[in-house]
This record gives sequence, C-alpha cells and structure tokens, in this order.
Amino acid sequence: MERTQAGLEELVAAELWVPAPEAARVLADEIRARHGHAVAAVLFYGSCLRKQTDEGVLDFYVLVDDYASAYSSRWLARANALLPPNVFYLEAETPGGTARCKYAVVSLRDFARGAGPKAIRPAIWARFCQPALAVWTRDEAARRAVLDATVRAVCTATLRALEVLPDEAGLQRFSSEELWLALFEETYGGELRPESADTIRSLHHAAPERYARVLRAALAVLADADELRLHGDGEKLSATRPADRLRRGRRARRVRRPAAKLVGVAQLLKSAVTFGDWLPYALWKLERHTGTRLEPSERQRRHPFVFAWPLLFHVLRRRELR
Repeated sequence: MERTQAGLEELVAAELWVPAPEAARVLADEIRARHGHAVAAVLFYGSCLRKQTDEGVLDFYVLVDDYASAYSSRWLARANALLPPNVFYLEAETPGGTARCKYAVVSLRDFARGAGPKAIRPAIWARFCQPALAVWTRDEAARRAVLDATVRAVCTATLRALEVLPDEAGLQRFSSEELWLALFEETYGGELRPESADTIRSLHHAAPERYARVLRAALAVLADADELRLHGDGEKLSATRPADRLRRGRRARRVRRPAAKLVGVAQLLKSAVTFGDWLPYALWKLERHTGTRLEPSERQRRHPFVFAWPLLFHVLRRRELR
C-alpha cells in the first residue's frame, strides 16, 4: 500500500510544485494580503493553467486555517462556514498588464472533505483530479495537507467514474480516455451551467498521457485498499469492484446528483451577495465577448445593487455574468 501510494503522490507532487507563472504569483500575493496569516495555501487550476495563459480570468482555491481568522467580517466568515466556499474577484497589476482572477476560499478541513468520496458536490475532487499548481504554501504541514487532499481527489474521481461505466457481471473494461470522458461528462452534466461536449473532451485531450499515468497509479492504490481488483494492464484496463460496493455507489449517485444541484443553487444565490467586486468582472466579461466597454462610476462601484442596474441590464441581456 505504501509503495503504490508513494507512486501516486510522486506524480501529483510533480505537478503541484512546478514554479508558477508571474501573473499567478502576483495574484496569490494580493490574495494573501487580503486574508492575512489565515492563508495556508493558494492553488491554481482551470483553463488558464491548462492553456498556459494569463489572458482571461485565472482560477484559484485559497485554503485557510479557519474562516473567522480569514475575514474581518463576521457575516462573511459565517457564510463561508455554512456553505463553503465563498468566491471573490480580484484584479492586480503585473509587468505584463492587468491580471484577473476568481478565487474560492475554503478551510483546509473542508477542502479535505470535498476531495473525499462522501462529498455531496464534486466541486473539489472533480477539479483537483485534473492538473493543479500550488502557487504558494505556507509551510511543510500545508504542503502535506495539499498533497494528501489532491491524491484523495484523484482516487475519489476514479471510483466515481467506475460507478458510471458499464459492467458485465461486475467486470469493467475501459481505456483511460473512456474513463475520464465518462467522468467529466457526469460531473459537468450535473452543473447548473453544463459545458459543451467539445469543452469536456478538451480536458482530457490537453494531456492524455498524464491522465493515463495518474489513472494507473490511482487504480493501483485502490486495489491495495481492496476497493477493486485489477485484471491485466494493457491498453484496455479491466477491473472488478465488489458487487455490493458497486451497487451502493450507484444508488448513492442517484441521490447525490439532485442534492448537489440544490446545493449548487444555494451556492449561486449566496455568491450573488458575497462575490465582492463583481461589477468590474461582469463588465470586463461583456467587453471581452462583445467589444462593448462600459465604465462604472465610483458610486456604481461602491453600491452596485442600488445604482448599477443600467449597466447590469446590459450584462444580463448579453448573458455574460457567469
């Protein structure tokens, strides 16, 4: 078990500790300045990492010790604890121009839970089974927590994918591509704003060899943990899960999916209030997609829900606030 676990950890660590691009480092520093000593790690993931570009909105998860120490506002701390994460928008100036990001604040404890098989929503494990980069970690304990949770996310994703794939008398045969595409179709299909089939395929096609290596390592870990049995190791992989576990997993999936959507709606409603400086973000999206530039007044920036409705109408009409 230790040997196979170490193999998966080595693959994940090789991705996490790659030096971050300049825009990501600058934004991480600004995030740390906002939330102070509570920040244990800043993780970069998503399309800008995958495409190796800072022309867009970078995506981060910010892991904190606890919510009370991450905010000066009690209500933000309580909202984060009740329904994590809180999501914010941030801009920072870099030598290359203005860098933009969205970042989600979640505690180390909630991040570890979200990476595990009991999580209701796939938000964390579905993101962090994909490549991610630790832009900043506070100390060795934080590095260990990030690595453990990311390895757990890969294993959770593998088990969830097996619950989607068909079987013949318990035997499942699949390629790496088939497994990952089935997983991404399942997880993105359960989102409030599903992604296109082309976008889903692009996740795997961006790094097929990486996904194949990580899958084989994860299957080995799960086999050592008696979650499944492996049969052969050719181009087509074969695995058998205990029938009772496979049935329980599929039953749980039917419950999790509608529950996850309900939580997603609640999260969306909360984000409408907690997102922070959302008006510049929405207007930037409008300009990027349509070429239309709208400049908010200082009063509209400070009180968007009161004074910014004319601008917001343009954004909503174009469906750019996402």
